[in-house]
Amino acid sequence: MHTLILSITFSVLVSVFLKLARRCQVRIEQAIAMNYVTACVLCLWLLRPPLESLGQQTPTGWVVLSLLGVLLPAVFLIMATAVRRAGIVLSDTAQRLALIIPILAAFLVFHEALSGLKGLGILMALGALACLLRRPPLQAADTPDTQALSIEQTDDANQTGRRMWLPLLGVWAGYGTIDILFKQMARTGSGFTSTLLLSFILAGVLMGLWLLMRRTQWHARSLLSGILLGALNFSNIYFYIRAHQTYPDNPTLVFAAMNIGVIAIGTLVGAGLFHERLSRTNLAGIGLALAAIVLLFPR
Repeated sequence: MHTLILSITFSVLVSVFLKLARRCQVRIEQAIAMNYVTACVLCLWLLRPPLESLGQQTPTGWVVLSLLGVLLPAVFLIMATAVRRAGIVLSDTAQRLALIIPILAAFLVFHEALSGLKGLGILMALGALACLLRRPPLQAADTPDTQALSIEQTDDANQTGRRMWLPLLGVWAGYGTIDILFKQMARTGSGFTSTLLLSFILAGVLMGLWLLMRRTQWHARSLLSGILLGALNFSNIYFYIRAHQTYPDNPTLVFAAMNIGVIAIGTLVGAGLFHERLSRTNLAGIGLALAAIVLLFPR
């Protein structure tokens, strides 16, 4: 269970970093690029993947690392587009609703057995998601950051439906697919380390090329902050894969606990550190989330 708790903790810390980055004038895209460099270094230092066998991936391994290498930076860019066109609330909702994709995959792809308690746990998890995503009215006016987002959302309201919903669909499908790919990577056992390293390398190269094409002016503070982001993100992914390896026959637990746990803890952190308002519905969602994880936990 500790692997799941650690993964949730580091994921929440990544969210805290991204929230503070705007206030500290960190250029997120540059921090993301340095994040992959840091992740590669940590992967080599801590996991020590066998370098002589990096090119000896299985056909499935090549598919997984190629998709992850492309999707990790691509989904970040799609998310940025979604926030710009549809607003932060709809974009965050699309990301969290991606939980539906790996839960379906748990039964259709990974052949997990569905019991009565597990089915009830899934329903409670989705209910918790709905409660946690509901925000009190006027919360968007609580901080200068959210005021800017509110103005941006108003301007973007003039976008056509297609321009708004296409990136939202990309966010939903992208995050859901990434969850499934990490589960597939976990099934390779100890061989996941080399697959993970190659994924980070490919993601870093693609992100770097994108920045070079945009003729980016490099920002020292953003690059240095990317080292911290890389450490947090690497830890999040590493423990997430380990959690899947700890519960190989119960992917639903990991998918649901990770997504619901992150947003539940993130909601509490937002209230405690950033003075975000919580409604009774949000608090009920936290209770439902805990109950759902208990039901999904293997007996």
